Amino acid sequence: MRNDQHWLMIAAAAVVMALAGTPSAAQKKYGPGVSDSEIKIGNIIPYSGPASAYGEIGKAEAAYIRKVNAEGGVNGRKINFISYDDAYSPPKTVEQARKLVESDEVLLIFQPLGTAHNTAIQRYMNSRKVPQLFAASGATKWNDPQHFPWTMGWQPSYQSEAHIYAQYLLTTRPQGKIGVLYQNDDYGKDYLKGLKDGLKGKMRIVAEAPYETTDATVDSQVINLKASGADVVFNVATPKFAAQAIRKIAELGWKPVHLLNNVSNSVGSVLKPAGFDNAKGILSTQYFKDPTDPSWKDDPAYRQWLAFMEKYYPDGDKTSTFTVYGYLAAQTLVAVLKQSGDDLSRENVMKQAANLKDLELGMLLPGIRINTGPNDFAPLKQMQMEQFNGERFELFGPVMSGEAGG
Repeated sequence: MRNDQHWLMIAAAAVVMALAGTPSAAQKKYGPGVSDSEIKIGNIIPYSGPASAYGEIGKAEAAYIRKVNAEGGVNGRKINFISYDDAYSPPKTVEQARKLVESDEVLLIFQPLGTAHNTAIQRYMNSRKVPQLFAASGATKWNDPQHFPWTMGWQPSYQSEAHIYAQYLLTTRPQGKIGVLYQNDDYGKDYLKGLKDGLKGKMRIVAEAPYETTDATVDSQVINLKASGADVVFNVATPKFAAQAIRKIAELGWKPVHLLNNVSNSVGSVLKPAGFDNAKGILSTQYFKDPTDPSWKDDPAYRQWLAFMEKYYPDGDKTSTFTVYGYLAAQTLVAVLKQSGDDLSRENVMKQAANLKDLELGMLLPGIRINTGPNDFAPLKQMQMEQFNGERFELFGPVMSGEAGG
């Protein structure tokens, strides 16, 4: 009997040792907000205030996470998505970031939106060594792993996009006179710098008209741009003000070449409120499939996105690029979490985010893939020009990279 017990004890010890030596047990490592059943993710977005149109992004991201959870989660863990409104106010962004990190104890903050807003929390996030992952802003500063190793952007940079517009103007309208409407913060100034750098002094910017997010309208700025003699307008504005500018330009009977920054080129959220007739001819850029473009109607990835919207976000705007943006960003987050396996420490999540190789997501334009590296925190770098025909945008020309985008 004693011998039997002795061998049973040896066998049990061997099983324990074997289990301890398995990769899953050896690699299992959790940061704050993670357990065997949950991954707590924070998010900050303006559901109210002057940029509330971007709320569609946060709602689409939450919907995609509901889909992932309904299908079993990520490596068996459900995502607890905690999303707060900052009303597009940087001080409020700081308040919400502290709440997510110190009170909710999230693993990371995903897609906080806005350039000034991400700037307001960047040093805090890096000092606390909390991932500020896939910031919803195209500021070039997010691609600085040497100084800010815990901050990474997602979309193509504003300067890169502006370089593409500069290339277009130098090719098609080299004698043009440019007027720039821009938000008077880091977001607007990044675009303006990118345009100037891209033009290299070969075209004249005859007027710069900044506006504040607290302004009621941008009517006076548009009137001043017209008075400057500009025959090209670069509209660097968030959705509410971009739509106002489109309407005012039409009201003045002015017919400039109109370049609209990518972050406000949503058909449903910007051009429809501005009036399709007023928006006809507007030029912009894109890097993912516009849901209003009928050429995608039989595309398998588009049909998957549409099925997702109908099941998980039925009240969402199916004509808005913001819902596609949120869907793609959430897919990228899930790819990083899956790649992290059972090592869901903050350090490993950032390591995996900086190790995305030719990630293909169906709703990105053909030929555009996500790539990152330890010294490359710019996941998306390519875009294609497009023009609004009065009903939808039509893509034209090649997929391009601006200089700032690599």
